Amino acid sequence: MILPAAPCGQQLCSARLGSTLLSSAPGRPPPPCPPPPSSCCHHSPLIALRGWGPQGWTHLTVAPEPSWSDGRTVGRRTPEPRDGAHRKAFRESVRPGWEYIGRKMLRSWMYAVYGALAVLGTMGPWYLLLLFGHCVSLYVASLLGQPWLCLGLGLVSLASFKLDPLISWQSGFVTGTFDLQEVLFHGGSGFTVLRCTSFALESCAHPDRRYSLADLLKYNFYLPFFFFGPIMTFDRFHAQMSQVEPVRQEGELWRIRAQAGLSVVTIIAVDIFFHFFYILTIPSDLKFANRLPDSALAGLAYSNLVYDWVKAAVLFGVVNTVARLDHLDPPQPPKCITALYVFAETHFDRGINDWLCKYVYDHIGGEHSEVIPELGATVATFAITTLWLGPCDIVYLWSFLNCFGLNFELWVQKLAEWGPLAQIEASLSEQMSRRVRALFGAMNFWAIIMYNLVSLNSLEFTELVARRLLLTGFPQTTLAVLFVTYCGVQLVKERERTMALEEDQKQDKEKLE
Repeated sequence: MILPAAPCGQQLCSARLGSTLLSSAPGRPPPPCPPPPSSCCHHSPLIALRGWGPQGWTHLTVAPEPSWSDGRTVGRRTPEPRDGAHRKAFRESVRPGWEYIGRKMLRSWMYAVYGALAVLGTMGPWYLLLLFGHCVSLYVASLLGQPWLCLGLGLVSLASFKLDPLISWQSGFVTGTFDLQEVLFHGGSGFTVLRCTSFALESCAHPDRRYSLADLLKYNFYLPFFFFGPIMTFDRFHAQMSQVEPVRQEGELWRIRAQAGLSVVTIIAVDIFFHFFYILTIPSDLKFANRLPDSALAGLAYSNLVYDWVKAAVLFGVVNTVARLDHLDPPQPPKCITALYVFAETHFDRGINDWLCKYVYDHIGGEHSEVIPELGATVATFAITTLWLGPCDIVYLWSFLNCFGLNFELWVQKLAEWGPLAQIEASLSEQMSRRVRALFGAMNFWAIIMYNLVSLNSLEFTELVARRLLLTGFPQTTLAVLFVTYCGVQLVKERERTMALEEDQKQDKEKLE
């Protein structure tokens, strides 16, 4: 076998080492080999480019070597690793897969580019440029530092996607036609405006942080939230997405899998209800609905709201599962309609509810304890909600009824704090006071159902249910329905009390630790 010739330096070193071993005295170390001449290795690019590669191959290390003659240490040059050692060190220094990419690139940029490409492929380049124009306009407004200007421009942008003729003109920017074109157009456009407005308002509230246009684009084009929400306010999204190495809590992956499985089961259940129980078809046939007994009609009205809540819970549950895999903490699904007995907690989109509360409702209403500020806060909130849903007669009626219900709760609370009534309540036992509140909660529960049934079904069906429950069926049907609802409210209040006690115990335990 013919072996390749050793490099020049190794030949010189071997020759010198052989002669030294023959001539050196016993017990003395051989002198180090001289460095190879520079002209010998001009043909080797690997040696000439020692600066390339990981782990600082350009650094020369000096290691102490014990002297066999006088016990002192002298410096020697540590030999550099051979090519095989270089390859091993390189493999050990590189992190595998996404972890390596995440250390070199911000994950928010990857999500934004992927989302923008998905929007580009789905809706076309002109629609993408249209949204980019709205983003730039609100970014420029944020540089001025005037919150009223940012909110006003955001509402104008939102109105341009809800009112003709601007909505017809902007919808022409979508390339092609397909089944979900209108849904994706309205969802992507509306949520884009809300996200850009949130960015602008947060920039005004924190001028020292100096958010850039890139931060806005990364926030807006996160794909799981882009078309259908839920919307996260910019401050929460930016803080969570800016974590370089996010860490999952113990058992979080198991909870994500459980949520995904629950979403699949719920989708199957919704499909069964939709095809076999006709809870959406019967209200459209008033002649058939009029022949139903009072109890069945009340159950049908309740089932319509439950069905709409389940749809929202499934949609946001699936989206939230994907977002939690991306190490985000998105808004939770809406509270179950069965557990609602106050208007202040009634919403089908927790993300939009949080957006409205932070930038409008809480900003104007303050502590929500005064009648006039509360009236102004609710009117402003439902005015923006009307614009978000699309102005029409049914939406106007729905907004008016829910605005009235929210204010009526405060009026009743203020009346209960009035001197004589407050003394009467103070004389009652805790159990009796809870029963009185549960009775008012039962009536409030049906007010919530009736007010929202207007927009979910039709005004005619709502009138039919109200007439049968309050007039035709009085007093038997009215009292029976109120009694069942009263028992349900009592169960909900007991569950809330138990959860509050558990939370207090948990906080006390954390303080002791």
